[in-house]
Amino acid sequence: MARSDEAEAFFHAVYSAVQEIPYGKVTSYGHIAKLIGTPQRPRQVGVCLKHLPSDSAARFNHDNVPWQRVINAKGVVSPRSQPSGSLNQAAALEAEGVTVTTGALGELMVDFAEFGWFPRILPSEAAEGLTPHIDEEDE
Repeated sequence: MARSDEAEAFFHAVYSAVQEIPYGKVTSYGHIAKLIGTPQRPRQVGVCLKHLPSDSAARFNHDNVPWQRVINAKGVVSPRSQPSGSLNQAAALEAEGVTVTTGALGELMVDFAEFGWFPRILPSEAAEGLTPHIDEEDE
């Protein structure tokens, strides 16, 4: 199904923002939503990443958008419909030097204090002199 112009713009914003997460760092779905000016849409950020094309010919794809660097607000790798999905994400993070631990309930976790990336503005927007989407009280 074709995406509306609004949906296409949202997917583009999400993928572009995720591309700015530094190697070896993680952030949350909610923080990406805040960075792109839609703080009420963290679940839609997850939907965008779920539908990231694997075709390397696509403008945004699994090879150029580091989807593995986005986890939930509790620092947990979100479960997937296929059990191997969260294990694949954990392995991709570990390959970047991110420590992934297993919680008491078997959840895969990352310490935001050590590996978190939570800027008030995207580096690309800061370089252009733009105003942050995130207020200091939102942090």
